[in-house]
Amino acid sequence: MKHVAIIGNGISGVTAARHIRKLSDHKITLISAETEHFFSRTALMYVYMGHMKQEHVKPYENHFWSKNRIDLKMGFVEKIDAAQKKLIFQDGEKMDFDDLIIACGSKPNKFGWKGQDLDGVQGLYSWQDLELMEHNTNTHKVNRAVIVGGGLIGVEMAEMLISRGIRVTFLVREKRFWGSVLPKEEGELISKHIKSHHVDLRFETELKEIVPDENGRVKAIRTKSGEEITCQFVGLTAGVSPNIDFLKDGSIDLNRGVLVNEFLESNQPHIYSIGDCAEFHEHPTGRRNLEQVWYTGKMMGETVAQSICGNKSAYKPGVWFNSAKFFDIEYQTYGWVWAQTKENEATLYWEHADSKKCLKIVYDKNDHYFLAANVFGIRLRHKVLDYWIKNKISISDVLQNLEDANFDPEFYENNFPEIKQQFQSQIPQTA
Repeated sequence: MKHVAIIGNGISGVTAARHIRKLSDHKITLISAETEHFFSRTALMYVYMGHMKQEHVKPYENHFWSKNRIDLKMGFVEKIDAAQKKLIFQDGEKMDFDDLIIACGSKPNKFGWKGQDLDGVQGLYSWQDLELMEHNTNTHKVNRAVIVGGGLIGVEMAEMLISRGIRVTFLVREKRFWGSVLPKEEGELISKHIKSHHVDLRFETELKEIVPDENGRVKAIRTKSGEEITCQFVGLTAGVSPNIDFLKDGSIDLNRGVLVNEFLESNQPHIYSIGDCAEFHEHPTGRRNLEQVWYTGKMMGETVAQSICGNKSAYKPGVWFNSAKFFDIEYQTYGWVWAQTKENEATLYWEHADSKKCLKIVYDKNDHYFLAANVFGIRLRHKVLDYWIKNKISISDVLQNLEDANFDPEFYENNFPEIKQQFQSQIPQTA
């Protein structure tokens, strides 16, 4: 019987295991050094905030794994012997495999700041990070925290800390929040919203060093401009990188992540990589070669399961999509809305008077077909926008049928008449 070993029990590895089981009777071993059972990583913040308990963030009952004949193993893989098809664990144990899927996720970035390893300084990615954050902010008296890095994890951490009555200073090196991703209007809207939640949000401010007290615990940070900010906790949320340190002395080709082709195959036969730790030599659709997003990890798991079970399949993710939440504003993006509008693109932008909702539509300047959209504070139907983008629907038809995409609950404020009136006055008559 073929044995498929999977390193990592996040969404990518678990999806692969589930689909391999649906398609075959292969022996499956799911390996993790983080937690025994799979959990929803995006829900970590709600455990800290008291909205959920650990059992609430596990999508499957504990008996699910034995029922589906998926073996769970707690352990840390120290080395992969690709030639002999063996995993070597930290405790010396060895495990044979026929096919191997590397789905070991990410780790928070550190950039060599002085003091980055002090007590009270941490990132937020794993269950252990959540436990450490609980310890750092509960065992020790924390009145003020500094968060470094202007991304989604930083916003989550800010909301978590504020829920405990901790004052937050948020350092962002760019001119606006998430400036490498969001255009100016959306970035300014979200910046105002974050500040409205009593976050001390500082732009064009970079960390120089973290200052220890006499016990080796953080007591302050210094910025590159020379300012010193007293704090008892520092969150490092300047992105994540593939968790591949244990592979660096092996025979598997690496760059930032495990290098794979369109079939998610590494350079070694029968060894695949998926999710946050996989890096394409050349992305099948021209996107960034590292895709560290929940739903793409899930799609990679489904794809690699097909290949392992005899139906060799290329990864075809389709139209780009992502979603997130900034305190109480939901965000969705469909297609590519660039931080700087491209030469062949035109945009339409509407913002609600309360600055808690906005919609940006991007269309082709020459052929006038719909390309992409950013949505804040309004829910749109993924299926509808995906169809409009794939089929290059004209911007005039999109505007005429815009309400077909509405996915807000009943009795929510309907802003579509206002949006359509504004947008229709802005597009060229030939569109």
